[in-house]
Amino acid sequence: MILETKRLQLRPFAPEDAADVYAYARDARVGPIAGWPPHTSEAESRAIIQTVFSAPHVFATVLRQTGRVIGSVGFVGRSPAGDPALEEEVGYALGHDFWGQGLVPEALEAVLAYGFSQRGLRRIWCGHYGGNWRSARVIGKCGFSYCFARTEAVPLLGEKRQCYYYAQTEEAWRERVSGAL
Repeated sequence: MILETKRLQLRPFAPEDAADVYAYARDARVGPIAGWPPHTSEAESRAIIQTVFSAPHVFATVLRQTGRVIGSVGFVGRSPAGDPALEEEVGYALGHDFWGQGLVPEALEAVLAYGFSQRGLRRIWCGHYGGNWRSARVIGKCGFSYCFARTEAVPLLGEKRQCYYYAQTEEAWRERVSGAL
């Protein structure tokens, strides 16, 4: 499955994306705020592509202008509450050099359309850790509504953090996108 937006192509990851993934994932400003440590080698990035990023419905965020992988976006395959057969959580990461350009909302909107229109999801969740207020702004721009917060373990970093969860129903998404036309 490949999704296209004005500036991005969202496609499955490939092993040859390891250098691009390492280029953004080694930056300490990217991973820790999302709950994972910076990558320490291209081999580690390749392993993440083969494991985490090989899950269904996870996409490489490719800048169409350059063909470079600049992040990831997709469904992480869990629901923090509700029916996992009809709900999933979406997550994303973006290289620091591309922050503040509206690329994550652009990618996330494409993934929402895919989830609701093609996968038949009824509700999509999104969350962020306390302190990640850039992510909170993206979540708000994309029409999610606050649901709850709870303290959770962050296993890859060996700590606990406050996590804020938001959801969007298919009905609310359809109303929002039809109103934007």
